Amino acid sequence: MKPLSPNDRRGCLIAFEGIEGAGKSTQMPLVAAALRRRGWSIVETREPGGTVLGAELRRLVMDAHAATPVPMTELLIYLADRAQHLAEVIEPALARGDLVLTDRFSASTIAYQGYARRLDVDVVTQLDGIVCHGVVPALTVLFDCPVEVGLRRARGDDRFHREEREFHQRVRAAFLSFARADPQRYCVVDAAAAPDAVTGAAVAGVLQCLERI
Repeated sequence: MKPLSPNDRRGCLIAFEGIEGAGKSTQMPLVAAALRRRGWSIVETREPGGTVLGAELRRLVMDAHAATPVPMTELLIYLADRAQHLAEVIEPALARGDLVLTDRFSASTIAYQGYARRLDVDVVTQLDGIVCHGVVPALTVLFDCPVEVGLRRARGDDRFHREEREFHQRVRAAFLSFARADPQRYCVVDAAAAPDAVTGAAVAGVLQCLERI
């Protein structure tokens, strides 16, 4: 199969992942802008909250002042958001041949709800697989930095920012284990580097992925 180019009509999903404060939400629009300058049709979205219903689910699951869901409830809210997100945003965009950039996807669910919340990882993975029904990112750009760096940078007051350091360590360890297990589908970027260098590394990783598929 020839590499994807901006003139192709094959859609492609790229996920941006990282611990709290790693900078993925800041970097994703910068990467999108760089790709648009190269001629790509880009859809930027996020989880949770990429749809109208998803915005309500995001409030329920992340608001530090809302009722606290138990881990299984939290997982099911995230999966409900993903099901709606896929149906309304991601799958239509892929069908149009767009390049979809999403701020969080399946890896976050497995890292946060599986490893960090200590739910059964196999169960979390199986449920996510049912919801995604074969839709997987061609590449996950993992913005990695020490937990101390991320928490120092993290803004906002959602429930995850209030978690203990050990929780975030488990999330980071999970992400890095995913990258080691599947290096062709992961691009690990040093998120502690200078911002321009981070953007450049992420853009290069995405372009290399598009050349392979």
